[in-house]
Amino acid sequence: MLHLLELDPETHSSWCSSFRVGVICSHIVVLGRSLTGAECGINAEVEKELEMGKKLLAAGQLADALSHFHAAIEGDSDNYFAYYRRATVYLAMGKSKAAIRDLSKVVELKQDFTSARLQRGNLLLKQGKFDEAEDDFKRVLQSNPSDKEQTEARTQLMKSDEMQRLHSQAQAAYLEGDYYTVIGFLDEILDVCVWDAELRELRAECYIKEGEPGKAVSDLKAAAKLKSDNTEAFHKISTIYYQLGEHELSLSEVRECLKLDQDHKECFSHYKQVKKLNKQILSAEELIQEGRYQDAIDKYETVMKTEPNIAVYTTRAKERICHCLSKNQQSTEAITLCTEVLRLEPENVNALKDRAEAYLLEEQYEEAIQDYETAKEHNENDQQIQEGLEKAQRLLKQSQKRDYYKILGVKRNARKQEIVKAYRKLAMQWHPDNFQDEEEKKKAEKRFIDIAAAKEVLTDPEMRRKFDEGEDPLDAESQQGGGNPFHRSWNSWQGFDPFSSGGPFKFKFHFN
Repeated sequence: MLHLLELDPETHSSWCSSFRVGVICSHIVVLGRSLTGAECGINAEVEKELEMGKKLLAAGQLADALSHFHAAIEGDSDNYFAYYRRATVYLAMGKSKAAIRDLSKVVELKQDFTSARLQRGNLLLKQGKFDEAEDDFKRVLQSNPSDKEQTEARTQLMKSDEMQRLHSQAQAAYLEGDYYTVIGFLDEILDVCVWDAELRELRAECYIKEGEPGKAVSDLKAAAKLKSDNTEAFHKISTIYYQLGEHELSLSEVRECLKLDQDHKECFSHYKQVKKLNKQILSAEELIQEGRYQDAIDKYETVMKTEPNIAVYTTRAKERICHCLSKNQQSTEAITLCTEVLRLEPENVNALKDRAEAYLLEEQYEEAIQDYETAKEHNENDQQIQEGLEKAQRLLKQSQKRDYYKILGVKRNARKQEIVKAYRKLAMQWHPDNFQDEEEKKKAEKRFIDIAAAKEVLTDPEMRRKFDEGEDPLDAESQQGGGNPFHRSWNSWQGFDPFSSGGPFKFKFHFN
């Protein structure tokens, strides 16, 4: 805010002219009388633009305010106050480089404008330009500033000295290969010098050398914004994402590099590799969505060949192949491959779920329950895990009773033809008429009834579905009062011929 000035009427014109005062003339009082814009020698149109810009700036309408300050400067290119106002808008918009340019113009036009010099010094310090910042702070102290400006300048000068000391220590530690210590120094410096792209790139490099590439990304992204045409930063970000298995993010970042320089050799080479791998992975996932699991397996095997040097892609490919094998009911292979993935990543929820599903197919219910419970510990809100766990618990309880699959000696994923074939074989083997000894005959009767019951349940889609969900449909009939025909004695249907098309029961025992 400019101080009100007491000027002699004869000298006010020369004063206005020499300093090109870009302020509203009502702020200049000559012997108690406010001067008009015309008396000040100020272009009335410029004065209007400044007043409008000021109001819009106060209202937070930055873009509109900026346009008025542009107009004021076009009307009077030596109006230092217009540059100062525009610098304020640029700062509010986060455009520090443009703000520094305008503040430098202010200082050029009016050497003793301490507010502008102090503001520029603060911005230069944030950029890590210590010498230039210190020069501004020292000049402020030499120009009879206000108490507030003097205090701020001294404080910032001391801060700049401290930052330079830390910077020297960081450089020494870097030369010694002590990257962890370098990171510590840079953390302190970058709290102050937040716009120093080189220091952010240096900290990113130290993170990478310390085996923490993920932490380097945020610094490199900041550096890419702070330094124009920073293709190297985009290339490094893309490379880090690729090594972390984030192929889609890697592709996005390397494209940003090529936007800046389409002939960038390293970015173009990397782009071809990432694009190829990304295309294969997307294709494999589409095949999984379509239920074409064997084709998806083949595609993921191609992924492993495309990128054999980065372990994360091999692990992810095996995880997805495990999923395909489980969905394709290749349970033994699925268990083997999922186990291989889980040795590397014990908390991999996807692998745990897929192995649990494969265990269910193998009737290893306790193992399935353990996998589902482990998966739930790491993702307790996953409904699929909860449903799988409940199913495994039901099947375990059911397996301790009568298991129709075990009775026929078939797997849970057996087709109807396999079930009928197993039934025929066992029915011929255990038909009671094949036995003469009474004890053996009674044993055969019980076994034959169980075989018939198993065939009836497993060849009926609805009854089989209920059984697969943990419910014995024949026990349910008994509980409803209908009775279970297979629990009757052999004497009640003696003479029944299992090779004929019917019998005394409501169920038909036949081999067709």
